Amino acid sequence: MVRFYAAFKWNRKRCVPNSPQPLRCYIMPFNHLATPGNTMTVLPLTPNLTPDHLAVLYEILRVMNSSLEFDQALENVIDSVMRITRAERGVLMGYDSPSGSLTLLAARGLHGETLTQDEAYSTTIVQQVIETREPLLTNNAMFDDRIKPGQSIIMRGLRAILCAPMLVQDRLVGVVYVDTAMKTGNFSVADRDLLSAVASQAGIALENARLYSVAVEKGRLQRELQMAREIQEGLLPRTMPQVPGYEVAAVWQSAREMAGDFYDVFQLDDGSLCTVVADVSDKGAPSAMLMAVSRSMIRSFAFGGFGPLATISRTNDLILDDTGSGMFVTVYHSRFQAGGLSQHINAGHNPPLLVRPSNGDAVFLPRGGRAVGWFPNNPLREVEISLQPGDFIIYYTDGLTDAENPAGEPFGEQRLAKAALHAVNTSAENVLAHLLEAVTQFAEGTPPFDDLTLVVVRYTG
Repeated sequence: MVRFYAAFKWNRKRCVPNSPQPLRCYIMPFNHLATPGNTMTVLPLTPNLTPDHLAVLYEILRVMNSSLEFDQALENVIDSVMRITRAERGVLMGYDSPSGSLTLLAARGLHGETLTQDEAYSTTIVQQVIETREPLLTNNAMFDDRIKPGQSIIMRGLRAILCAPMLVQDRLVGVVYVDTAMKTGNFSVADRDLLSAVASQAGIALENARLYSVAVEKGRLQRELQMAREIQEGLLPRTMPQVPGYEVAAVWQSAREMAGDFYDVFQLDDGSLCTVVADVSDKGAPSAMLMAVSRSMIRSFAFGGFGPLATISRTNDLILDDTGSGMFVTVYHSRFQAGGLSQHINAGHNPPLLVRPSNGDAVFLPRGGRAVGWFPNNPLREVEISLQPGDFIIYYTDGLTDAENPAGEPFGEQRLAKAALHAVNTSAENVLAHLLEAVTQFAEGTPPFDDLTLVVVRYTG
């Protein structure tokens, strides 16, 4: 709990009648008194304020700053204001400058009942205070030349109305309003000054409460994003399958909390090795969800006995039927069998790089098909390759080839091919490490703007 104290000081001349020196009230947290550099909230208070008013002001400030649970503090504030002003109704409202809209925060009747917005206040008075940003006091609302009595004033026979703006650094954040229809009920200048002081501090408290709510919500979203990222990482292979004749190495790096890239490596019941590298068209949570759906579909069809072509075709049709979001996924799916025979399907993805150390070739595999979930009857075709011992294939997403250096130049496919040829006659892990180092050196610290996924499959024979 933050405790407040009030220190009142005045010039000695203040004791002399008609002295021009104003009384000022300094309010600051008690536990921050000794902290260097602290500034006090200074409330200029006129001599009209009685000791009772000052005591109420102190109590209101203590209540408003006693808890970050602001709803109860609002209720306490309006009760205190009504008690000291002897009002029949009291209202606290928040104001949104961009939209010009008012939000009812607390509204209390004479007997403690909660009021609705329609019966809580005079819109005529409130709008005038919003426009002038000055407190308004009238004890003759029906005939006051400064205001044009609205329906609520006439219907309720309102006599005295007091309204003050809540300002934070000259920005209007709300208003405080009290009124009464009692013939004996009048508001004094001291009541006006008290309400102005309360409104000033209530505005600060409202802003603090808003910032606190934003911080809490941001923290909740951060926790949810972290959990989603952990779930997404859990969908990636934790260990690589050990398939005779093949080595596999992979890396996945997201540019945000959640990525649209993904890869999968799994072994089928017949001993075949399958790889999937994909990139969802969007970013963030939607892409992460589509990534999880696509991965599950591809795995299901592959383990169901369908070949690479049928697996991607059926996945394409299902995503078209189920999502309807306009998002799509570029996919490259391969199946490796004993003896180096392999089948490959490209659905709009970056063409992998095939490196043959035996003759020093580095060629990109054919492009083909459209992204999954884009159009029906996807024109996919299967490419069959017979690998030789030492050959390796590099799968990647555009986060690798689009990585930029400080001059804005992309890493590109040619640099990828050149870096790959420098890593021949080594393991899949070493090839992967060499490529990542090449991209890192090229970027020279330029932060990535896209996810990066890299998979290397090497045939050992």
